[in-house]
Amino acid sequence: MLYRIDEALLVIKLVDIQWERIFVHFNIEIEFKDNTIDWKSLEFYAVNGIGAAKARLKLSFIKENQYCLSLNITNNGEKRCLPIGTYRILACVGDEVLAECAADFNYPINMEEKSRNFEYANGHKVYTIKFYIEDDEEELPFRMHILQASESREGFPSNKEYRIYRGPYKCIKRYFGSSRVFLRNLYKFFSVINKRKRTKTILFMTEQNDSIKSNLKAVVERMQQRGMDKEYCILISARAAAAEPQSYRSWIKLIYKLAKSGMIFLDDHAPVLDWLKLDNDVKVIQLWHAGAGFKSSGYSRWGHKGCPSPQSCHRQYTYGIAGSKSIAPFFSEVWGINDELVLPTGMPRMDQYLDNDYRKKVTEDLYKRYPICNGKRVVLFAPTYRGKNKKEAYYPYELIDFEKFYELCGKEYVVLFKMHPWVSEPVPIPEKFSDKFIDVNLYPNINDLFYITDILITDYSSNIFEYSLMKKPMLFFAYDKIQYSFSRGFHRPYEESAPGKVCYNFTELMEAFRTKDFEYEKVEEYVIQHFDFIDSHASDRVIDWIVLGKMPEKIEQEINIVEKQIERMKELDFLQPLLDNDLQERKNTI
Repeated sequence: MLYRIDEALLVIKLVDIQWERIFVHFNIEIEFKDNTIDWKSLEFYAVNGIGAAKARLKLSFIKENQYCLSLNITNNGEKRCLPIGTYRILACVGDEVLAECAADFNYPINMEEKSRNFEYANGHKVYTIKFYIEDDEEELPFRMHILQASESREGFPSNKEYRIYRGPYKCIKRYFGSSRVFLRNLYKFFSVINKRKRTKTILFMTEQNDSIKSNLKAVVERMQQRGMDKEYCILISARAAAAEPQSYRSWIKLIYKLAKSGMIFLDDHAPVLDWLKLDNDVKVIQLWHAGAGFKSSGYSRWGHKGCPSPQSCHRQYTYGIAGSKSIAPFFSEVWGINDELVLPTGMPRMDQYLDNDYRKKVTEDLYKRYPICNGKRVVLFAPTYRGKNKKEAYYPYELIDFEKFYELCGKEYVVLFKMHPWVSEPVPIPEKFSDKFIDVNLYPNINDLFYITDILITDYSSNIFEYSLMKKPMLFFAYDKIQYSFSRGFHRPYEESAPGKVCYNFTELMEAFRTKDFEYEKVEEYVIQHFDFIDSHASDRVIDWIVLGKMPEKIEQEINIVEKQIERMKELDFLQPLLDNDLQERKNTI
């Protein structure tokens, strides 16, 4: 790298630091001394103390000489957090270093206030980002310091004492024969045996359920319909291991299937892959079970209780999928991967949902199953659960004024109550209202119910994704939006993103229902943003783009461009220019 900072071709001043979940935004002002320099040609790197670039910051224009540098601290482009170290931000054009970012005397920033601590591992570890100004008589050199720390074990025996305390047998088991160590070694053993065979072996895997469902099921069935089960060995692994203990036999079977597979499809977080590193040549594809809702999850809620560790299952994804290119960043943020690796194939599970023959058959069956819906407009009350997990999941039924709701239904409406599958307590519908209210929790597929639904009432659930394609109105009962935003968080502004009227108490909800104040125009906007394809061929796109490697040329080019940018970043060497600059500064002080 050629160091040209002393030429003062441009001056970069930091005027503010802002946080947006896991994104830190540096607002800067750039003064161009050389008018031939185009701001679009500038590249900004976070460079550590040994001259290595560890992140490429995204530059966006604000107005006049004001710009914004953005950095996702959980993904520096290589599916990892920004490594520990002290960083300066350097501006480059090609192989020339033109400027270093410094704070502006005119815009004092409280660096301590802008620094952040992100706890993980249930609060036992922390990832810290500290901003400060390095001592300098003339400038205010900006620095960013990254530190990771673990909880102190003060009061516990030392390692040596601990081993003696546990006894020799337990020590041997702890250090050489623990379950995870054994399973890792078993994976390596099985992997060597199966390495040559696995290019044509595909595993469809879930650790959340005892059977494959949703997107996994749709892709498997489509491959079988296309006769691909004759060319490929298709394996299935379905366990509820995320919530229930598994036998040794079950673990060994899973490890064998993982080692035998060259491609693995998931539908959710797989805890086993948090600690089991797969071979580099294995492709892992996340067919996320939900569409695009509001709730933060994964790295989007980093620093909150239950968030992933810096290394997790998500880091092993080769690709993920989404409904459209415009919402791909919602998913890449959750998984801690790059935007272009989230492919806009659409959701495979919606192939059947959008099939007209299937819709006709299911609609007829639903009217037979729930005859009170015949000749009526149907309201589907389908919120998500409250509580920390599946075991504690509930919904506060006391908030529902059944009598008022029943009165407003009149002769026009009936209401189906479909709670989240984790909510085990039935809806307490008074017997006298049973001619208009019905609990349909036992019905297996909520998407089917959308066919006969005229109005959906929900809150933060991702069921709005599928329902929006019905082009029918929605109401949002967000009585606990503030509490929910603190406990779970939103990855986008709730009111702006909800495709319908947002109500904050049951009285408001009933008034919107009575006056038909649905803000329906938001539905059309939602569909345009969230769906690149509205057809029944999402499974085919997953198969063609990923399994057969027939990626659209434009998407493949975008992936290649980012890969080249990352490779270039890794090759850059800022060390010698930094050493030369420090040497010159020392000479000037002598």
